[in-house]
Amino acid sequence: MLKIHKNIVLNESQKPTAVQIPIKEFERLEEIIENYGLAKLMDEVKDDERLSVEEAKKYYQSLK
Repeated sequence: MLKIHKNIVLNESQKPTAVQIPIKEFERLEEIIENYGLAKLMDEVKDDERLSVEEAKKYYQSLK
């Protein structure tokens, strides 16, 4: 499990309003979230029709 070192920021009423975390841990969280999103997208399209190399080249050329 990823250990997150957090500092809770309080307002004048001593109510939590924000959290600070080290930039390296934030970057790691971003990477985890991006990988999760990519994995979900790959899972969603796993049964889609696959293009041959030539079909893929034609398709990408049509996008330009």
